[in-house]
This record gives sequence, structure tokens and C-alpha cells, in this order.
Amino acid sequence: MNDDRKTGAPVPDREQENENVDFIRAIVKDDLAAGRNEGRVHTRFPPEPNGYLHIGHSKAILLNYGIAQEFGGKFNLRFDDTNPEKEETEYVESIKADLRWLGADWEDREFFASDYFDQLYAWAVHLITAGKAFVCSQSLEDVRAYRGTVTEPGRPSPDRERPAEESLRLFEGMKNGEFDEGQYTLRAKIDMAHSNMKMRDPLLYRIRKVHHHRTGDQWCIYPFYDFAHGQSDAIEGITHSICTLEFEVNRPLYDWFIENLPVPHKPRQIEFARLNLTYTVMSKRKLLKLVQEGHVSGWDDPRMPTISGLRRLGYTPSSIRNFNERIGIAKRSSTVDLDLLKWALREELNQTADRVMAVLRPLKVVITNYPEGQVEQIECVNNPEDPASGTREVPFSREIWIEQDDFREEAPRKFFRLKPGAEVRLKHAYFITCDAVVKDPDTGEVVELRCSYDPETRGGDSPDGRKVKGTLHWVSADHAVDAEVRLYDNLFREPFPDQGGNYLDNLNPNSLEVLTGCKLEPGLGGVEPGYRCQFMRQGYFFADPQDSQPGRPVFNRTVTLKDSWAKLEAGGKTG
Repeated sequence: MNDDRKTGAPVPDREQENENVDFIRAIVKDDLAAGRNEGRVHTRFPPEPNGYLHIGHSKAILLNYGIAQEFGGKFNLRFDDTNPEKEETEYVESIKADLRWLGADWEDREFFASDYFDQLYAWAVHLITAGKAFVCSQSLEDVRAYRGTVTEPGRPSPDRERPAEESLRLFEGMKNGEFDEGQYTLRAKIDMAHSNMKMRDPLLYRIRKVHHHRTGDQWCIYPFYDFAHGQSDAIEGITHSICTLEFEVNRPLYDWFIENLPVPHKPRQIEFARLNLTYTVMSKRKLLKLVQEGHVSGWDDPRMPTISGLRRLGYTPSSIRNFNERIGIAKRSSTVDLDLLKWALREELNQTADRVMAVLRPLKVVITNYPEGQVEQIECVNNPEDPASGTREVPFSREIWIEQDDFREEAPRKFFRLKPGAEVRLKHAYFITCDAVVKDPDTGEVVELRCSYDPETRGGDSPDGRKVKGTLHWVSADHAVDAEVRLYDNLFREPFPDQGGNYLDNLNPNSLEVLTGCKLEPGLGGVEPGYRCQFMRQGYFFADPQDSQPGRPVFNRTVTLKDSWAKLEAGGKTG
């Protein structure tokens, strides 16, 4: 990854960027110009309901939906629910919620592969009758052993020449539950010497006496994905079956089924490179293991790369759309820096989020020369990037909270925050000087600072023109709202957690820090779940949609202020 010199955002490698010409839209335009598909464009998103969607799926969703919108076409949501052991209604509902949140509208075109089980069965019978499929008694282990290798042809099943009448009888018996699981399968009869191993008599149906989340116990045979997928596209009139690059090897099989069955439409499969992100795993199987073993609190844990996790962390649909637009559509696989996703959100929130004051690790400051009992309202700018955002008033009093890290009793020379004898600016308020330090007599820990203020510096400016290098955020102690704040970091500590062993070994033990007793300015006490803001000098935060309540706020850190954090770590100027 490189940096965009204008924005500072990480960008894809130049070689990849040159390939990010949207070849899929070019294909669609060519098909329309040639009059193919009766001038129609019809796309779909076909998830398997065996887990929650992750950020990688957002690319496919937005691509398919975007093409349908741009070319005046239609967009379907279809669940390829052919594997009942792993599918649940919970996953169906979560997927629909994710698509709606991203802005994809399938209108009334919500389908399931299970809607087509009768038709798929009839087409399987068609293949058997035509001598292009047979019932096989080999175990799955034998099927694999007979398949051969990439350099050696496979061997035909002993049942390959089974008469069609016998295969039809056995296949009906499979459907009627007359046989045990694993006793028979249905296979296509293509070519056991084909260079593409997907074409070596692939499996079409297997026996599974498992309850299905929609069809119940009606079926005890289920089609394999490769058989159900393309034919479902054909039934729905899909024109362009857009999928990720790992299905490129499946395309000849996809086309073989379409050509050898009396399908009503002939969709075209097109592949693009899937989205891979650093510090992330993009496997639903691996994400499920994180959930089942308790490494995270659930599929929507804000550390998870699931769309529901990102939503709970505080990402916006528009930031994910902008991220996908920036990375573009490529023909070959690559890995995108996670910082680019964070940058897309940071850029948006910088323009839209109010700046508020929150002290996460509070240290008491008593302003000794400020009148006791006096409270004044300090005018604060809501967002300097948005003049229309206006201002708000925040109470200021004799006792305030500041961050513990903003004070050092023994500070290095370039530490420009508060230290004994030093003067700093309180944001929007006054200059203060640290006069004394109060410590716990037992532990020696600093528990309070005694400071004095200059009443002539209200608003943060000095009439005599003197300058201070440090500006601190603060909260009035008498008016502060207590809150819980959750500081989230990358779930994995290595950029490529799958490499070099078990990905679980690369989990980041510091991916979550929960802070209680944080002090917020009073206006934050009544915010609704889902409220976004910037905690000055801390990052962008989001009122947790599940746990936060008016009067009992819980905030998740969505993304840090990257540049500001770097300055703080260096002990440099802030403000």
C-alpha cells in the first residue's frame, strides 16, 4: 500500500489500481449493445444462510445492486439454502438486515433455492433420462480417491454405466427416504479425464435426513451448491451471475448445466477479485469458531469484520460504500490495508460528527482562585468543519476533570501539557497554571491538582498575546455524566493472521479495554443509542445501540484520531 499525497489515505498498489477498470460494467454495456438478454439487466446476491455477512460481502452486494440500479435493471436477494445442517433462520434475518442497512433494495424479489427444490429434482431426473447423470454407491472417500489429480486423470465409478431406469428408481428411493445417509449420491456424467477436476463427474445430490429451516422434513435429499446455484439463476431470469474469483474454476460446470438442461434463461457467470483485508479473516467458518469458542461476544461484536459488527462499532453505510468505490473492481486477488477502511470512516465523521469533551481516565483539578459555587456557560463550537453545526454551551466550575495522561510531575522538555509551574489552555475556556500536586499518602499516586486560572483568558485567548503550546479538554466535575467507554482495537495483532500457523494464535489480547467511571460533558447524558461524535483528542465514538441508554451512556470507540494519537504519544503539541 502507498499513501495518497492529497488525502494521506492508503491506496491500493499502483499495479492493482491500473487494473481497477470496471470490466464488469463494460461487459454489461457490451451485452446491452449487442441486444443480449432482450435488453435486460438482472443481478442477484446469493448468500448461503450459514453465518453472518462480513465486510467482504459488502463488495458483492454493492456491485450487484449498483449495476442493477445503473442499468435500469432488477436485483434479487436469494438464499442458497441447500445445506440444512449449517443454516438457520437467524442468519437469514441478519443478512436481510445487513442489506437494508447498506441500502440494497430487492423490493419483492426475495427467493430461496429451496423454493426450487421440486424443479431441481425434475431437472436431475432429466439428466438421468438423457444419460448424463447416474446414481453412485461410492463413499465420499472413494469418490475423492477416484477423482485423480491435476496431472492424472480420474477413474470412472463402477456405477457410471448404470442403466438410466435403475438410476431413476434409486434416485426416487433416495427422495423417499429408503436409503441411509451416504449410501448413494447422484452424479453428473461428464468427463473423468477433464483437465478441470470440477468436471470429473461432479456430485449433484446427497442424502441428508436433516430438518430444513424452511421445508422442514419434506426432503431427505439436497442438491449440492454447484447444481442448485446456476439453475436458480436461470429460473429467476438472472442475466449476469457475478461472483468472486474462487468460482472461476466452477464456471465450466455452471455453463455445462445451463447448456444441458431445459432452463428458461441462460445467465452468464463473471468473476471478480474478492475483498481481502489486513488484520482480518474472511471465512465464515473461522468467524463462527471465534463466536462458538467465546473469543468474541457474538457475531455483532464490534471487533468482528461482520457487517453487523461494523455497524455496532459505529461504521456508516456511506463509509462502507465509499471504501468499496475506492478499492474498485479487480480481476486478480490482492489484500487491502485495513487502514483504508478506517480512513473512509474517519473522513466522513470528520465532516459530520460533533466535537464533544469526554475524560476517559479522570484526574481532579481544583482551580483555587475560581469563585466557589460559581458556574458559567462556555460556548463551544460543535464542528469546525461544518459551520452550519452551530455551537452549544458547556458548564465550567471550580472543580474539573482532565485526563491523567495530560499531567506529568516529572515531564520531558517537549511535554507541552500540564506539569508543575506550567500553563496550558483549557479548550474554549481559560488558561490555567499548575501550582501544587496532591498525592495519596499511602500510594504516592497523584489524586488532585491545585491550579490557578487567568480570568482575562476566557475563550482560550490571552489579551497580552502570550502563547501556550498545550490545549486540554476538560469536564466540569459538578456536572459530569458517568459513562462506560469501550476502546476497541484490531482483533488480530498480525496483518496476515492466517499465515504461519493457527489464526487463533494471532488474536490481539488488547483488542478491547473497558473503562468505567469516565466523565462526559452533561449534554451526552441524554443521547440516544446510535449517536456519533468525536471525543476531542480521543477519537470518534458511537453510543452502543444495544447497551447504551439515555442517562446511562455506553460508548464504543469507532476509530482513533490517527494523527492526534501520534502527537500524543510523542508528547507533542495538542489542541
